[in-house]
Amino acid sequence: MLQKLAIAIALIFTATITSAASDDSIYTKWSNNKAVGGYDTVEYFKSGVPTKGDKKLTTVYKDTEWFFASQENLDLFVADPMKYAPQYGGYCAWAMAGGNAAKGDPKQWAIVDGKLYLNYDRSIKKKWDADRPGFIVKADVVYPKKFTDDE
Repeated sequence: MLQKLAIAIALIFTATITSAASDDSIYTKWSNNKAVGGYDTVEYFKSGVPTKGDKKLTTVYKDTEWFFASQENLDLFVADPMKYAPQYGGYCAWAMAGGNAAKGDPKQWAIVDGKLYLNYDRSIKKKWDADRPGFIVKADVVYPKKFTDDE
């Protein structure tokens, strides 16, 4: 019974990774073109708390809508979007290191060396936390090839 459950979970995870893959460099599949599911990326750096953005405080960056909790956060993002946008377009950092594109959960995050990273879920984040530098090196190579190189 446990073996069947493990196989089913593996198949669901693989299907999620496969269906998340696209040509879009910013992950928005589960949120109607909202980056980071509508969470304010600047607020991670300011308060360290995942905070939903306000639908009245938005901007468009890389053909994707970004939401903010305050005008100040919106202004900070517009002034330097690369500073606040999550790495790998908000895709899961651990999955990207393995060559896969899976959703990043705005509630499973970390800031490493001034950069925001998202992970698929709590269990995947624990795996990523075990070797953040190693996974970052791998994902830094994979992400540009996955979304910008001609194949």
